[in-house]
Amino acid sequence: MMRTPLRPLPRILEARARGENPDAIERENLRLRRESQRDRSRQRAEGRLTVLGMFFVCAFLLIGFRMGALAASEPEEPRLLASASSISATRADIVDRNGRVLATNLATHSLYAHPQDMVDPERAARELGRIFPDMDAEALLRRFTDGRKFMWIKKTISPEQRQAVHDIGEPGLLFGPREMRLYPNGRLAAHILGGASFGREGVHSAEVIGVAGIEKALDERLRDPAHAHEPLRLSIDLTVQSAMRRVLEGGMKLMNAKGAAAVLIEVDTGQIVSMMSLPDFDPNDRPRPLTAGDAGDSPLFNRAVQGVYELGSAMKIVTVAQAMEAGLVNPSTTIETKGPLTWGRFRIRDFRNYGPELSVTNVVVKSSNIGTARIAMMIGAERQRAFLDSLGLLQPTPVELIEAAGAAPLLPPRWSEISTMTISYGHGLSISPLHLAAAYASLLNGGTRVTPTLLAQDAPDPGPRVVSETVSEAAASMLRQVVVRGTASFGEVEGYEVGGKTGTADKPKPSGGYYDEKVIATFASVFPASDPKYVLVLSLDEPEETSGEEPRRTAGWTAVPVAAEVIRRVAPLLGLRPAVEQDGETLLSRASN
Repeated sequence: MMRTPLRPLPRILEARARGENPDAIERENLRLRRESQRDRSRQRAEGRLTVLGMFFVCAFLLIGFRMGALAASEPEEPRLLASASSISATRADIVDRNGRVLATNLATHSLYAHPQDMVDPERAARELGRIFPDMDAEALLRRFTDGRKFMWIKKTISPEQRQAVHDIGEPGLLFGPREMRLYPNGRLAAHILGGASFGREGVHSAEVIGVAGIEKALDERLRDPAHAHEPLRLSIDLTVQSAMRRVLEGGMKLMNAKGAAAVLIEVDTGQIVSMMSLPDFDPNDRPRPLTAGDAGDSPLFNRAVQGVYELGSAMKIVTVAQAMEAGLVNPSTTIETKGPLTWGRFRIRDFRNYGPELSVTNVVVKSSNIGTARIAMMIGAERQRAFLDSLGLLQPTPVELIEAAGAAPLLPPRWSEISTMTISYGHGLSISPLHLAAAYASLLNGGTRVTPTLLAQDAPDPGPRVVSETVSEAAASMLRQVVVRGTASFGEVEGYEVGGKTGTADKPKPSGGYYDEKVIATFASVFPASDPKYVLVLSLDEPEETSGEEPRRTAGWTAVPVAAEVIRRVAPLLGLRPAVEQDGETLLSRASN
């Protein structure tokens, strides 16, 4: 920047020429220079003050906005942000068809320790051993003093236990909020629900995941936050389930059986109203799987779904229904029953001699192996296999249980003619009680296939037709005759027109062959037979009825009376009114006042 000289020479010469004092020019230039510097300094100061003022205005606006946002928000304790993804503990409830809770969530706490913050580890270990008798105080003390900085003590504790730990007053003992799965009905639907456990765990939450049953099969749906407040509604009826368990447990003890299973299913929809397997367990305290021995002896084993057995003569109505559908026989067709029936080195015999011939109806009523085998020979292996497949008897059941996929039927290695004959009366093909219940429902509901399900449905979804309505009615009539005058006479329940078929099959040995005195006794029933609504399949494992001189193991003496008592108890709960059967003329008389 160029500066103006204070004593410019031209002006000095002009001033001397006019006789003026040249010093006045210097003083005037000095004054102007100072005023210019003052103005520039003032402008800089004013600019800086303006910028500073704008900064303070923005700061106050920002602080005011933040204070308003804090005032409008909910108070919350500060938390450290974890780098890992958040753990979702939300899980939907499970309810029965009437909305009664089968599984829900319970708010509780976990207990963990920061040993480095403990004041008196020895006292803390001693008091924890007193509060939790299953814990060893000496082992706890060793863990408190081995240098670790964090340790779990209990994943879930009760409110009383939390208070007792709190009263210890140890700052190194800390609590974390947690949700656990609760089954308020205990054992009542154990094999259906399965159980749940913890997956990913953190101090402030834990992931609840299904480990078995429907909890695992529909785990994604139950954990979906979009459905967290929408309970999963099952088809089972809690009241019916309770009644069935009480009767089945008593019947199993009365018949000296080692296990039992029962399935009650709606014939039109395939919805399972009740399903039971004994022995069972409490899903709130799920036992560990067996590590040795027969897995079928574990209470975790679901005999109704996982137990694949030869179910004996209960399969005979399936063979007869197929033959009637194919036009090979009708209920009055005569079948030769003279025995034994010889096929190569095999001999097929009846339980007792039924004479040289029986009608098809009486083949079912008397439970003739020879008569059923001859009907199967008319059908042939290829057609038999296709028909059984159409009923779903050759694949695992699609029911919504994780265990169902692994319970595949056991088929003969080669479907020969002798296999066709033995399968016709329930030997050589092993299926579960649920398989049989679904097949009976398909045959007796008018002839359309149903798919068994544990999910409540508002309307039936009929499948493809497997037999005609005429054949379906004839099959139901034959099953009614089995109860009225056949092998299931103990199955009569007054007013409910029970029909059904017994099945007694020798139990196979693990090493091959069959036991001489161990059987699976099954009764597959329908009620009311004149208008089928429900199918009940009940099986007893190794039963023995000992009221007589000799132990009796057949289904007619063991499974049938237990099933009859189940029907007697649950039919009124299902809303079925007993039909009054009257013989002769009804006599009316005027009542006197």
